[in-house]
Amino acid sequence: MNLTRYRRRVAVTVVAGTVVALAGACSSGSSSSSTPPGGGAAKAADVAAVGIDASSIDALIAAEKPATDLPAGLAQKIKDRGQLLVGGTQTAALFSLLDPTTGKVQGFDAGLSQLLAKYIIGEPDTKLVNVTSATREALLQNGSVDSVFATYTITPERAEKVNFAGPYYQDGLGIQVRKGTSGISSIADLNGKTVITQSGSTVPDAVKKAAPDAKIQLFDTNVEAAQALAQKRGDAYVLDQSILAGNSVTNPDLTTLPETFSKELYGIGLPKDDPEFTTFVNTWLKQIEADGTWAKLWKATVGTQVPGEAPTPPAVG
Repeated sequence: MNLTRYRRRVAVTVVAGTVVALAGACSSGSSSSSTPPGGGAAKAADVAAVGIDASSIDALIAAEKPATDLPAGLAQKIKDRGQLLVGGTQTAALFSLLDPTTGKVQGFDAGLSQLLAKYIIGEPDTKLVNVTSATREALLQNGSVDSVFATYTITPERAEKVNFAGPYYQDGLGIQVRKGTSGISSIADLNGKTVITQSGSTVPDAVKKAAPDAKIQLFDTNVEAAQALAQKRGDAYVLDQSILAGNSVTNPDLTTLPETFSKELYGIGLPKDDPEFTTFVNTWLKQIEADGTWAKLWKATVGTQVPGEAPTPPAVG
């Protein structure tokens, strides 16, 4: 499936009002979690609106076979500990959204982290450490997490600090505005406007290249950024379109423009000091893509809102 057409279908779905809620921080299968700073849990109604097929995800995890051989180092340490420490979010619809009625986090990123835990440990046991765009590298560097599953765009600058397995997903930067906004239909229209985005993200540089006269206003989380846009503290909100997509559910006055203006490749963040673990995770990614698990997980999460077959994932490595 053509990824450009896929992203356009996501946007059309948002405009049609059938996409999902999304906000900011992630746990996993049988995981424990902490409250995200400045965030708060998503509402139960938001979880219901997503329509994620939890039973299919559970079946995929149950079918995942543990690795027969683990490399020495972090992989063996995780197995001995009996838990995968995951940096992520619990308010990202389609990717990792906490259902307060069950205590489980569901979504594409959450499902991948649970599958990896099952592959390493034999059980999908994960523990959440909440992250923001600004804290992901630090938490990997100081050993607070073993991995980061958080719509984490691969960049050369970040790759100097951490390793990336993947890429495993492709998205693009999009623009969100208040309904009824005129004069903003493309990235060039952001010149002279106040543009909201998340601190620690790749967005400020991308916006400045395309609209050098734009004024950038930074917030720590998607929740805060969407609220700021709704409260007219900025003219537009720029971030990955898949993240913007669900904001209109919890913020009905917001709408997402249909086009994207970049290519964002998501990777799994891993510690820099264990390249063998990165190779191990890449091998696992190739395996779940080849056996259809990746596509089935997509259908049970993102695919519940986007019609058609699962897209071809980007080439690993």
